[in-house]
Amino acid sequence: MKFFIDTANLDQIREAQALGVLDGVTTNPSLMAKEGITGADNILKHYVDICNIVDGDVSAEVIATDFAGMIKEGEALAALNPQIVVKLPMIADGVKACKYFSDKGIKTNVTLVFSAGQALLAAKAGATYVSPFIGRLDDISTDGLNLISEIRHIYDNYGFGTEILAASVRHTMHIIDCAKLGSDVMTGPLSAIKGLLKHPLTDSGLAQFLADYKKGN
Repeated sequence: MKFFIDTANLDQIREAQALGVLDGVTTNPSLMAKEGITGADNILKHYVDICNIVDGDVSAEVIATDFAGMIKEGEALAALNPQIVVKLPMIADGVKACKYFSDKGIKTNVTLVFSAGQALLAAKAGATYVSPFIGRLDDISTDGLNLISEIRHIYDNYGFGTEILAASVRHTMHIIDCAKLGSDVMTGPLSAIKGLLKHPLTDSGLAQFLADYKKGN
């Protein structure tokens, strides 16, 4: 399973990259604003800065909600760097734009997916990635992980090449559960990724090893 980090914070991206497990980055206008990145030119520059840190795909989201606007923005984003993946909303014009970019060999990530039917449409349109938001489903007492399972089953039935990118991952167990269900990618905060490191027996075992070593020296 690929590990993406969901942030616009360059220091967190560098830390995840230094850990040696980072495969890419996802971000969005809300995450950009959280870091104080506003204005079209500054946002575009920030995407380039992210691409200069990581080796893998970087999802860059369009703001337009109409087909022509998505195409214009998406082409500008794709021109920034070969690592850029154009992030499109799961609406009718977003699906049309996905097909347009797919036919041109431009990578896409269809986002704000909350049903298996939406994921099926994205795959039919040739999406590189589809992003089901599992945490937001959990927030409304719906099983987000079940959606991952449904999409995996459908994609496997028909051999779709679209990768399932589990988004809105909130914590470490989300990562483990998505891995069990066969999600191709997960994107989440640095805290969730680092949480995989933690186990009390690792800590106590290391402390014992070090204590025993000191006894003999």
